[in-house]
Amino acid sequence: MRTIKSFMGNDHRECDEIFAETENAIVVGNWDAVNSELDKMSTVFLRHFKMEEEILFPEFESSTGMSCGPTQVMRMEHEQMRHMIQKLADAIKQQDKSSALGFCETFNILVQQHNSKEEMILYTMADNILANNADEIIVRMQEIA
Repeated sequence: MRTIKSFMGNDHRECDEIFAETENAIVVGNWDAVNSELDKMSTVFLRHFKMEEEILFPEFESSTGMSCGPTQVMRMEHEQMRHMIQKLADAIKQQDKSSALGFCETFNILVQQHNSKEEMILYTMADNILANNADEIIVRMQEIA
């Protein structure tokens, strides 16, 4: 049986790998590759946020009655990360390696702290609360483009 925690944790790792590829392209200054990697990075992170915000969080909130709890914090952190992706994109557009790497460092810290909270707290709670619907929720999240 699949769990929300394992499914979403695997998605976190995929996002992390693509972020690392973006950062590595910045380090070597291959701006063509950087633009391509940034597009991939934006796509996977925004898809991940969408899976949570449109499917997982509403299911969790509906089942728990908590809309001002952990999901609200995660949504705020998603906004911070979206903002950092835009700042990174702006630095890349200017081919400003130093700023881009600074944004990468900040973004990485935000992502790792965020993922840790989700994997240790929210996903564990979701697996306990949504166990009977986990497969259906995962299928719906997989359908997000």
